[in-house]
Amino acid sequence: MAARRKLIAGNWKMNGLKADGLALASDLAGRLKGAGAVPFDMLVCPPFPLLFPVGEAIKDSPLALGAQDCHAKKSGAHTGDVSPVMLVDAGCRFVILGHSERRADHGESDAQIAAKAAAAHAEGLVAIICVGETEAQRDAGQANAVVSTQLAGSIPQGATAANTVIAYEPVWAIGTGKTATPADVRDMHAHIRAELAGKIADPDAVRILYGGSVKPDNAAELMAVDNVDGALVGGASLKANDFWAIGTSCR
Repeated sequence: MAARRKLIAGNWKMNGLKADGLALASDLAGRLKGAGAVPFDMLVCPPFPLLFPVGEAIKDSPLALGAQDCHAKKSGAHTGDVSPVMLVDAGCRFVILGHSERRADHGESDAQIAAKAAAAHAEGLVAIICVGETEAQRDAGQANAVVSTQLAGSIPQGATAANTVIAYEPVWAIGTGKTATPADVRDMHAHIRAELAGKIADPDAVRILYGGSVKPDNAAELMAVDNVDGALVGGASLKANDFWAIGTSCR
């Protein structure tokens, strides 16, 4: 099997106005174009209002565009929601689904995430499906079981390595400055890889990202861990130098 190519994805969350977003995306797009062959793919996921302007700014570059969520329906009376076909219209190739902040703040269930992923797949989008345990669940020895349940419920039928990425983000490490140890990450990513058998036709080809306080000073160590195929980056993705350094830590 060919080596899995690293994916460095930036989740901007609810940050950035138009000028900020365009400056950041244009900077990264320029670096990618100027760098030639690199051993990673790079993705930015701005807030919804920035998708069209950022998409236009980077359309002639290798930098990919993604969104932070979508609805399971193509259109209709769903105030405040955005459909997968709208994301494609904005130039998106990816969409983050099931992030712990969506699960916690909006009460999203595994079944809802699976429905969104299926809808994203139907429009040709790659779904980045997020899983991860809380600190209390890890302390209780339930981390593997929690992640297994989320995988079983959140991955839709028809998922493949071409249309699905898994992102492991321990909830207790998101935005806290805490980072799982390389041993913790290795064990969980191996567990996820094993769990994908039977859920995805080509489990060994699926990219599994690590997320949770990934920074330039820990990226190289994390990216070298077995079954870590990239990173889903929060705060550090808002600084071009930091985000680029995470990308270039890949070997």
